[in-house]
Amino acid sequence: MLKNLLNAVLFQIGWFACVLGGNSFWLLVPIAILLVHLWLIGTWRTEGRLLMAVFALGCVLDSALVKIGLFDFGEAGRVIPLWLALLWPLLATTLRHCLAWTARPWWLASILGAIGGPASYVAGSHLTYVQLPLGVWPSALILAAIWAVVFTGLQWLAGWFCVTRAHQVPT
Repeated sequence: MLKNLLNAVLFQIGWFACVLGGNSFWLLVPIAILLVHLWLIGTWRTEGRLLMAVFALGCVLDSALVKIGLFDFGEAGRVIPLWLALLWPLLATTLRHCLAWTARPWWLASILGAIGGPASYVAGSHLTYVQLPLGVWPSALILAAIWAVVFTGLQWLAGWFCVTRAHQVPT
């Protein structure tokens, strides 16, 4: 219970550091949070592959959303800003801890994704230089549909890595 509370608080601190700090020295905060998470809550051995997979998938997803014009960072580029990319492994730290309750039944993840995903992007657009060229409501509705699927998939992925890890032979 205390680890889940710590996990939720660390995620929120990391989210604000990324969104408000942008690509500055504030990015040391989410990096430190990831290290603290792996030290006190999870371990690299049990969650390292999940953190890397979610980081990679999230970067691809957000880059695609930039490419189709859902977000605008005011800068040309093929990749998303580092601060946005670091939000993905931070989110991954919650999947098997404070948000583990959303894994089953699957529709809990879908509902949380449909609400929490768009809320995070819209809040971020009000706090930083991210623009939503389609407008807030059209963007939120598109993100709700995407995140209903994405968060369910992330919970499935977390479970898959957990089961895969449990069936590995110790070396």
